[in-house]
Amino acid sequence: MRVVAASDWRDGIAFETPYILAEVLPGDPARCAGCGPDAQPLPRTELWAYKHRHPKNHDGFVRFYCAAHVPAAKRPSAAPAAKPVRHSAPRRAAVPEKAPVLCPECFVEVPATGVCGICGATVGPRS
Repeated sequence: MRVVAASDWRDGIAFETPYILAEVLPGDPARCAGCGPDAQPLPRTELWAYKHRHPKNHDGFVRFYCAAHVPAAKRPSAAPAAKPVRHSAPRRAAVPEKAPVLCPECFVEVPATGVCGICGATVGPRS
């Protein structure tokens, strides 16, 4: 099963930009989020819809505000300054690995001591 986000009228609103509520969502009078729950509902032509960013929901959330409480539109910030280029030290060439020394009796790799760990045979020095 694939879970997808639902699409609704809030997807058409840009973040941190006020819109007249009646233009994006017509309906009954509503309350301003800044005035509080005890305030009288206002006509939607006098309210602004404002989409805020949310740290845990990439779709954000929308609040309705009267003209006295509507946040100012945020302008995109200037492009971040380019980071200085760091020059790293040149890499050294990799040292090629020596071919493993195998025990002629067991055909297993012999450790640096030159003694086979299986049969105990001494194999010539590693070069």
